[in-house]
Amino acid sequence: MRTAVVTGITGQDGSYLAEFLLAKGYRVIGLKRRTSLLCTDRIDHIFEDDNFELEYYDLSDVGCIYKIINKYEPNEIYNLAAQSHVRVSFEIPEHTVQGVALGPLRIMEAIRNTDDRIRFYQASSSEMFGDNPNVPFNEDSHLMPASPYACAKVFAHHLIRNYRQSYWIHASSGILFNHESPRRGETFVTRKITMAAARIKLGIQEELRLGNLDAKRDWGHAKDYVEAMWLMTQQHSAGDYVISTGKTHSVKDFLEEVFQQAELDPYKYLKIDERLFRPHEVPLLLGDSTKAEKQLEWKPKYTFETLAKEMYEEDYKKIKGELR
Repeated sequence: MRTAVVTGITGQDGSYLAEFLLAKGYRVIGLKRRTSLLCTDRIDHIFEDDNFELEYYDLSDVGCIYKIINKYEPNEIYNLAAQSHVRVSFEIPEHTVQGVALGPLRIMEAIRNTDDRIRFYQASSSEMFGDNPNVPFNEDSHLMPASPYACAKVFAHHLIRNYRQSYWIHASSGILFNHESPRRGETFVTRKITMAAARIKLGIQEELRLGNLDAKRDWGHAKDYVEAMWLMTQQHSAGDYVISTGKTHSVKDFLEEVFQQAELDPYKYLKIDERLFRPHEVPLLLGDSTKAEKQLEWKPKYTFETLAKEMYEEDYKKIKGELR
């Protein structure tokens, strides 16, 4: 039985990846940061699986990853842990950079010094392209990060390539464009919109505050994207891959699509809040995943419309159930 270690197991991507790997017959070791609240709601349904185990982990603790490798002898490690909210990274830049940049470095050093046969996946980000106007972006596009989060991701991205070329470690980076789901964090704009639509429909919210409606993103579903992560670790040679839908929509488009599902007029409830704008805005992110389509034989299954519909319906069902 193959063993996979997944950092950030309680997050959106970590939970979907754990489900995917368990279905493939893996033993999955999920790593989570210790908090005063359990925050395991995304993975509660897999606790009873005999092939799933949960361990505490911290990106800043060098000894953690050595202990995990020695204890479980994994075949693959997927690094999904990070402070991943771009707007928040302007408020806590040092904490963000500490985890996003140095976390992967510690894992790579542990692999190099313990078992260099371990295959490694690093979660890179489309935010690395920043305000580069030359869209669409592929693996060779110029990186112009526009936030502390993105700057740290660029460091980690180059680091993975360096370890791959210097030590022949099977380390791949997935340059993932925005990917959402009903498990997306409630502070992210897509989930904020779907929850607001559901709450307004149920009569328990009166307004929705948003920032920049004109920002355009390439939005896919997290379920599709975790499959691409796994496919990268199965390749004979490691590499970097853009994972995207190849289509872009604005925040305004997402707002209108969700409120159409709710049969509501969004502009009766919308208020623009200047506090929600980023200090440095990224106007457009659009990916070109041709390499992934050819080498990984990967394509997204969800559309923008099916993603928005699923997110709204799940939030409506959840909030209605809570009211009961």
